[in-house]
Amino acid sequence: MLRSLLTVGSIAVVALTSVTAINGQAAKPATTTVILDTTKGQIEIQTSPSDAPKSVERFVELAKRSFYREQRFHWVQSNLVQVGDPLTRDLTKMQDWGKGGSGPGFKLRPVGVAETSKTAFNRGVVALAYLTGSRPEAADSQFFIVKIPSPGLNGKYAVIGRVTKGMAAVDKIERLDTIKMVTVK
Repeated sequence: MLRSLLTVGSIAVVALTSVTAINGQAAKPATTTVILDTTKGQIEIQTSPSDAPKSVERFVELAKRSFYREQRFHWVQSNLVQVGDPLTRDLTKMQDWGKGGSGPGFKLRPVGVAETSKTAFNRGVVALAYLTGSRPEAADSQFFIVKIPSPGLNGKYAVIGRVTKGMAAVDKIERLDTIKMVTVK
């Protein structure tokens, strides 16, 4: 009798924890941590799937496949650094850097949804980039990390996470610095 009550109780606990709504609110998707081991040090990014679920899913999928490994930071500005173009592995294709994506032949494979965020673009915010003249749903593999508050970016990009460790490394990144290894936790 006690054994069957424990079994029923265990099933009830499992059922309650797997329900998508708890206390009338949707359960938040689990976050993933992505660690970029760069030539300037480690950068730890905690994803924000509740802000941009499809965009975070793409980022994590690519990180798990080591897509970002050996890519160079191709755009470095005073307010941000950008990476995620596989063409940056080839120095002879510098004129095309910033145009590549995760599709076959390094063509763009858009996420397909605009998940622009209401999150303020403050130091440490990580967001998916898209080509100038394109729309937010055209974002693919390229992402940027904000170094200083950049309110001009607010509401224009999908926020996929935040740097939780390693902003000192981000501050040191120069054009051509490389992601040596990617770890997903």
